[in-house]
Amino acid sequence: MNILILNGPNLNMLGKREPGIYGSESFEQIMEELRAAFPSHSLHYFQSNHEGAIIDRLQQCLTDGTQGLVANMGAFTHYSYAILDALRLLSIPKVEVHLSHIFAREAFRHTSVISPACDGMISGLGKYGYQAAIAWLLQVQQKSTEH
Repeated sequence: MNILILNGPNLNMLGKREPGIYGSESFEQIMEELRAAFPSHSLHYFQSNHEGAIIDRLQQCLTDGTQGLVANMGAFTHYSYAILDALRLLSIPKVEVHLSHIFAREAFRHTSVISPACDGMISGLGKYGYQAAIAWLLQVQQKSTEH
């Protein structure tokens, strides 16, 4: 399966940014683990601190063969209706992921404006949320090929 993992603002600072909340590994290290866990699948990674670049990358999914999306939009989760609209363009399965348990944090983090465009959300499992999201995408793909 061809899966895009898309990270939003400040996620390029994993391992440095509040390790007690976000963990001590860089996303490059997490990607190595994901590729080792799912060796027969094509995992692509994109991160940007810029809303427009994220929207451009989501639109690119319409033509680049992406079959599933794992999206951690960081702070954009809570206010970017433009990213919500871009997610709604895609008919592929989409999972929203958050490293921290957003419902146990500040009140502004309790609202996700992108959730209506995603098939599910994983929050609070740390880096394992990405593995769970990929595993779910693979289940969805398997079920669709059985029918």
